Amino acid sequence: MRSPLLSLPGAVAGDGVDHDVAAHYGSFNTEQRTLESGDGFVDLSHRDVVRVSGPDRLTWLHSLTTQHLESLAPKAWTGALVLSPQGHVEHAFFGYDDGEAFTAHTEPGAAAALVEFLDRMRFMMRVEVADVTDELAVTWRPGAAAEGPYAGYELVPRAQLTAYADAAGPACGLWAFEALRIARGEPRLGLDTDHRTIPNEVGWIGPAVHLDKGCYRGQETVARVHTLGRPPRRLTLLHLDGSENRLPTVGSDLLHGEKVVGFVGTSARHHELGPIALAMVKRNVPLDVELSVEGMPAAQEVVVDPEVGLHVRPLR
Repeated sequence: MRSPLLSLPGAVAGDGVDHDVAAHYGSFNTEQRTLESGDGFVDLSHRDVVRVSGPDRLTWLHSLTTQHLESLAPKAWTGALVLSPQGHVEHAFFGYDDGEAFTAHTEPGAAAALVEFLDRMRFMMRVEVADVTDELAVTWRPGAAAEGPYAGYELVPRAQLTAYADAAGPACGLWAFEALRIARGEPRLGLDTDHRTIPNEVGWIGPAVHLDKGCYRGQETVARVHTLGRPPRRLTLLHLDGSENRLPTVGSDLLHGEKVVGFVGTSARHHELGPIALAMVKRNVPLDVELSVEGMPAAQEVVVDPEVGLHVRPLR
């Protein structure tokens, strides 16, 4: 849904899946500094929103997802994943329960598939699932972000988005938000991940995966990799050569010499770090080697340690 905040002075629309919100309002570097200082807000109203209501909602979601939701405190933001039977991430969403419903946001265009999956899994449970993107808009404010990995998000009645912007300003664009997100090493599903991604590879163990809960689909893979250690791939932060005025295309091959060792996801220009990107790389690629993407040299910074996990091995 196209944001009404694109009518604000200086607003320049984003591109790709983010074309319905502002990339910036005149200076993405200034907007990054504003967010880092704890001020301003970001319009993320292009993201989809899903509501799950009914008395069985938290018990039901607890059984289906990677997160411990049965005793979720009211208004406590959390992240949760839905995995395939093989442990690959199929859905990622972030939300809270207000005592009557659990409401969460996900990537633009992802709500329909998530609602379809959840509807198929209702059986006799007393729950209702709805896409409420036309009712609620997502925003992000840096002041609350220190309270938890997803606490900076807010859900605002879509009809009140313009009034919200007047009160919460200054408005900062998606480019500023993305630069800070990438620098923190936080992945976006479908952009920084692919169909083979497991939570252990991208740092979702903890923020979106609870290791001490009952069974859920895909749990065996998550537990095995965590116990034995060393997931097959790892999310890394790339520091790109800044001599060229361009950023890599999402999904581009990541090379070590002439060998493909992974792929590049989202990228941005950080006001201090320069051009940066998130990439998925094979675990055994040394951390100190120079990689390249689309002809641009790239140095690595650890996001997910290649040795992550407990490294428990059976006695022989």
